[in-house]
Amino acid sequence: MTHAQNATGALTAPSAARNRDPILAVLQRFLPPTGTVLEIASGTGEHAVYFAGALPNLTWQPTDRDERALSSIAAHRAVAGLPNLLAPLPLDAAAAGWPVERADAIVAINMVHISPWRATQGLMAGAGRVLPVGGMLYLYGAYKENGVQTAPSNEAFDQDLRRRNPEWGVRDLEEVVNLADAHGLRLIERVPMPAHNLSLIFRR
Repeated sequence: MTHAQNATGALTAPSAARNRDPILAVLQRFLPPTGTVLEIASGTGEHAVYFAGALPNLTWQPTDRDERALSSIAAHRAVAGLPNLLAPLPLDAAAAGWPVERADAIVAINMVHISPWRATQGLMAGAGRVLPVGGMLYLYGAYKENGVQTAPSNEAFDQDLRRRNPEWGVRDLEEVVNLADAHGLRLIERVPMPAHNLSLIFRR
């Protein structure tokens, strides 16, 4: 999660370059052919640019709650010049209302573990409001399964997150699935990813 900044204000994260192609391969399987994708917690904006470029028939709406991230997304967008990549919007997943009222799909990458649990609760509630029947919610990140970390590296990662913020941490997959279910979102596929991460695909 180390971010470098260039002269334009655009941030870069090494992990974005490492995981973007495996994530794209999953998104290509499950995203609709056209429509609007709402990305929650877009961070540096590198994923938004890469996925919008690779999926030109989809409109990509990046968001974040952090002003520095919003500036970085805007800087990356200005350089990319992609017609289907919209200007970033300020959005707090935990808020009761979002600035976007409808989207065909929602994508949240590395958000659930790097935010308080109330943000995941807000994400599921928001997805239940914003997605149409059949709409997709995509989550990517590290998860515990049956209360157990899936790798020593994830255990170390979890400890590091909790040291930085006691409200952060690698979540238990079953808790996330149960929360999603309470908002009408059913897990349809669990896809193992590199570095002991998972892609989770939910349908409303």
